[in-house]
Amino acid sequence: MGKRILIAMGICASLLSVAVAIPGIATFYTTYVPSACYGNKSFGVMIAAANDSLWKNGAVCGKVFQVTCKGPRNPVPHPCTGKTVTVKVVDHCPGCPSTLDLSKEAFTQIANPVAGIINIDYIQ
Repeated sequence: MGKRILIAMGICASLLSVAVAIPGIATFYTTYVPSACYGNKSFGVMIAAANDSLWKNGAVCGKVFQVTCKGPRNPVPHPCTGKTVTVKVVDHCPGCPSTLDLSKEAFTQIANPVAGIINIDYIQ
């Protein structure tokens, strides 16, 4: 009986994590400082800039997102690596065509950078 409950809880938890993933778009950038959140302070290379809808006057600064490539947005076939990357929002990308503008290093973890722009799912 106890095993059944644990299995049921595991299935529910798995479905919940899938349900909260938000679809979006990712691009990448290569100049990381200064940033809109932290000025000249560096936070490494697993970082991202948020578009206007996520930015909310800087409220997203410091938030951590798990990002997964879901497919191409241009003719580059099969850009996704199948991996997920965790990034910290350190910057604003005003007028960006993407939801998250990832560092090139973060983008490369989840997709071929030749693609330039990809469909993603992200979870905070």
